Amino acid sequence: MDEALLRTLTPKVLGILCRRGADFAAAEDAVQDALVEALRVWPSAPPRDPRAWLVTAAWRKFLDATRAETSRRRREDLADAEPEPGPASTVDDTLRLYFLCAHPSLTPSSAVALTLRAVGGLTTRQIAQAYLVPEATMAQRISRAKRTVSGARFDQPGDVATVLRVLYLVFNEGYSGEVDLSAEAIRLTRQLAAVIDHPEVAGLLALMLLHHARRVARTAPDGSLVPLAEQDRGRWDTRLIGEGIGILQAALARDRLGEFQAQAAIAALHADAPTAEETDWPQIVEWYDELTGLTGSPVVRLNRAVAVGEAEGAAAGLVALAELDPSLPRHTAVAAYLHERNGDLAKAAELYAEAARQAPNLPERDHLVKQAARLNSR
Repeated sequence: MDEALLRTLTPKVLGILCRRGADFAAAEDAVQDALVEALRVWPSAPPRDPRAWLVTAAWRKFLDATRAETSRRRREDLADAEPEPGPASTVDDTLRLYFLCAHPSLTPSSAVALTLRAVGGLTTRQIAQAYLVPEATMAQRISRAKRTVSGARFDQPGDVATVLRVLYLVFNEGYSGEVDLSAEAIRLTRQLAAVIDHPEVAGLLALMLLHHARRVARTAPDGSLVPLAEQDRGRWDTRLIGEGIGILQAALARDRLGEFQAQAAIAALHADAPTAEETDWPQIVEWYDELTGLTGSPVVRLNRAVAVGEAEGAAAGLVALAELDPSLPRHTAVAAYLHERNGDLAKAAELYAEAARQAPNLPERDHLVKQAARLNSR
């Protein structure tokens, strides 16, 4: 049984049912029932046309459910609408599903879960494992999201920026459980890039590939974090780096700069440096200036302060940092790093310890504790 094929076909089949007039929530339930049936039947009787088989099975599941709940007239109309057996429509509704799952009325967490279920083809159990929540909790979240978008018109244009934000959230979840969400986000973004010609879609795909290329070098065998400057660049995936840079260059050539393209440009400069010492920090500062202009994000300005510290010296980085709100996440950790680079080891050790207490996760906390202990031991 090719589960990867089923996951690829899921959004196509769901889109066909919705285009035939099925309500999104009911259609999604019918598709899931058809997938269960496929897992039972296909190992012994594989179909010649898997998509056509799934469309027929899902449509019949939908009709069965509808007949049990609607009036006689509605049942007859739907029954008459069932197409004759044959090849499934080749129209790809995947893009519409992306927009529907990133509906503005959904919370970010619900949009991510619904995208993974409806477009990614993951089971509720797999999504729950990835987010470390009980399966029942995730099922309720997905059900609420499906009810929310059920009344949305399926033929309205969607917001590309919202879709990209959802995919970026999926990517940043990384890996947990049996599903690698970073790899899943790349797969979905590749799929999106195949159906929509947009430089920011390409920018996001390039950003994901460039970050993913460094993944194996980010942690030591004991699970501890390895800072970028200390990573073994020989472990970086040069194939992904080359692909990401190629995609980025083509997107930038269209002269429609967006935040994901700017982020990818920064990642490309890091990936392209043979050693940490050869990193082109002045150009990275310039890209952070572009990114600040695009987003106005205080987090971007925090990262810019680090880049300024590398390009112009730690004192200049501290001046840039002083302009920002100290309550920003990781502000204290950045301050510790810049104070250490500036030679104030006692202040840096104090700030590393404080940053460790504020750390959002255990690996980051352990890393900051080790930095404080390293300076205190001097």
